Amino acid sequence: MPHSILGGRARVDPALAGGLMRQRTMHRPEYDDAVPAPRRRARRAAAGLAATALATLCLVPFAPGPAAAACTSTPTQAQPGLNAQPWAQQRWSFDRLAELGATGEGVTVAVVDSGVDVRHPQLRGRVLPGWDAFGATNGQEDCVGHGTAVASIIAGQPVQGRPFRGLAPGVRILPIRASERIDSSSGRGEPADLANGIRQAIARRAQVINLSLVLTEDRPEVRTAIAEAVANNIVVVAAAGNGHNDNGRDPTSYPAAYDGVIGVGALDESGVRFPKSQTGTYVDLTAPGGRVEVAVPGDGYQLMDGTSMATPFVSAAAALVIQKYGPNISARQVATRLMATADPAPGGVQEYGRGIVSPYRAVTGLIADSSAPARLSGIPGIESDPAAEAAAAAAERNRIIALSLAGGVGGLALLVVLVAIVVPRGRQRRWRPGTG
Repeated sequence: MPHSILGGRARVDPALAGGLMRQRTMHRPEYDDAVPAPRRRARRAAAGLAATALATLCLVPFAPGPAAAACTSTPTQAQPGLNAQPWAQQRWSFDRLAELGATGEGVTVAVVDSGVDVRHPQLRGRVLPGWDAFGATNGQEDCVGHGTAVASIIAGQPVQGRPFRGLAPGVRILPIRASERIDSSSGRGEPADLANGIRQAIARRAQVINLSLVLTEDRPEVRTAIAEAVANNIVVVAAAGNGHNDNGRDPTSYPAAYDGVIGVGALDESGVRFPKSQTGTYVDLTAPGGRVEVAVPGDGYQLMDGTSMATPFVSAAAALVIQKYGPNISARQVATRLMATADPAPGGVQEYGRGIVSPYRAVTGLIADSSAPARLSGIPGIESDPAAEAAAAAAERNRIIALSLAGGVGGLALLVVLVAIVVPRGRQRRWRPGTG
């Protein structure tokens, strides 16, 4: 059965400036069905876990365990932020988006994860009351730090003296606490919790759902919940997973492989696929996922790796598109725009999907129906793009006006020529009709 690994292993990287801790979120899902049955039963009994588990940091669903108290401590080790602007921000020049007013203002993004800590200065005022699968909080607390990291990439507020900020700081974050699995033997969360969390996001009118988690097998309850989100015109974005196998085919990752979901792979600082980022037909886009600076519970930061960190960049870009083109744009149109405006990638479609997400081009670019992407990861039929339709209509009006002006100028020029020829000859004939 699938389970989810929330944060992976963390270790201090002495090469990092400022003593930052590098979160090794390599997302190595451990499969219960790869372990002999007696050992599985013993491990579950010893851990007090339910029959199935989740796999995250490419997060996944899990079933609710007994009601638990709120966090008493935070396992993540916060460190001071970098003094330099993070590489993802340098790549995309967030300031250019801010100058356009592209902040995601008014858009609600559900982060279905480990909760979101509202205490961090760069998240204060941006986190709504949410939902907790474990019944302890309203989602505004994070015992693991993974959900806070994801939320900060989306909606981290600009703060004087701190180079780090989110891609869409105007977004409202809806925290859905559905998984706290660190590995196969600890943490709460089952596929049923993920399904319930997705439905809670639907009920609370999220416009984008971020799923930085991975299931190792198709679960009907999760598939059904995803289908409901897609039917409700919600943009669903999910991590492709961190279990790449250099010697064979990667396993299929869910929810990334479900119809209507945008699957996201990860890039490293050099602009190529992050080594552990999985490949397959379920990869639709890629985004920064190696050594990504994030905010963690309290007032600190970490560097994290993996497709879990790439996914929120695409969710934030989707929010910018929704803000720009209004509430009438459909989830299909958002997916079309994100993929049609992606930057070229240095590899094939199974590694990079349609390319590297480009928030600025997604907001400003004009696309035509002919540029619509093929059906990747089951993104259902592509609808026309409202911006392209408006641009085409304006171009047609301009063409008609130009033709009219050209016709008028041509007629006037012909009249001048005729006058120049006829008048002198008329004067020579003293304005009498010609006789031959």
